[in-house]
Amino acid sequence: MNDTQVNADRTAPGCPADRATIIDLYFMEHRSKVIDIAAFLDRVERAGGEAMPDDNRIDAMRQAIEILLEESGPHRARRIQELLSDLSEEPIDRAPTQGAIGVPPNRTYDPAAMPPDD
Repeated sequence: MNDTQVNADRTAPGCPADRATIIDLYFMEHRSKVIDIAAFLDRVERAGGEAMPDDNRIDAMRQAIEILLEESGPHRARRIQELLSDLSEEPIDRAPTQGAIGVPPNRTYDPAAMPPDD
């Protein structure tokens, strides 16, 4: 029997609860977040006004959803955070807006380009 089989019914190192407990405790909270995202995308599609097919915020959200839908893969939260983060180190001369827009411009999800797992 290997470590994966042995740990199937126990908690992983660093995890305070088993899978069933985590699902029992947090499923309803995260169910509502998924519904919120679906409602947001529905509102965007129904909204009138100028079409913005190339809005990088919506593109980034769709790419984040692709990461979520992967059958398996480590560090989904980390990969999504990196997708939505501006990793540039050089300051810009002038900000295009007064506040952050929540996603860097022209970022696309490329699994091969993601930093290696720790």
